[in-house]
This record gives sequence, structure tokens and C-alpha cells, in this order.
Amino acid sequence: MAFMRLFGRGRGQRFRRPGGDTARTGSTRVRASSGEDEQHLESFVTSREGVEGFVEPRTAVSDVTLLLVAWDGEFTRRRVPSAEWAYAFCQRRGIAAYEAGVVGIPTRMREYIRRQKQRER
Repeated sequence: MAFMRLFGRGRGQRFRRPGGDTARTGSTRVRASSGEDEQHLESFVTSREGVEGFVEPRTAVSDVTLLLVAWDGEFTRRRVPSAEWAYAFCQRRGIAAYEAGVVGIPTRMREYIRRQKQRER
């Protein structure tokens, strides 16, 4: 019993959660999406060619994210308010949008990451 009281939460105990600009996801809290995130996504779309969107679902450590990948594999990822918001964002800009959990991450993005790592050596 002492072991459970020392390391377990015990009955009626709750962990304190930080406040501020956070969103609840699973058993953790993460920073919620912001206007800065939307501006960054907009900037990426307007400054790159061949951009496609990949909507990534909420996980225990991250809220819903939108991954944008350009034709050359350059990419950016930002939190978004919801999957519906991400699909609407892409549709308004004429960008193809996919469910990342179904189609996966594009090969060109993996190749871009590999090229970046080689340049760092």
C-alpha cells in the first residue's frame, strides 16, 4: 500500500494542470493553434509551388496539425483548430488535402530531410 501512495496518484488526488494558451489532448495539454500558425501556413502556400496538405490527427502529445509539403519536399507543420479547418484552409487555396494517417508522408519529404542531413555533415 505504501508503494501505491508514494508513486500512485491515490484516491481523489489530481495533478495540477498548467493554465494559459493550451488545449487539452488526451492526458496532456499542448499549445493551441494561433493566428501566427495560420499566417505561417498562408505564407508557405503563397511562397512555394506544388504544395499539398496532409492533415495529421490529434495524438496524446499533439493537437491536429496541418503538414504542407512543396513539390521539392520542403515542408512545414503547424497546429490547427480542427481537421475540418485544415481541409477548408486547403480547399480555399486550391490545394489537394489528404488524411496523413491513410496516405502517409510523401516520399519527396523524406528525401528532402535526407538531403538536409547530408548537407549538415
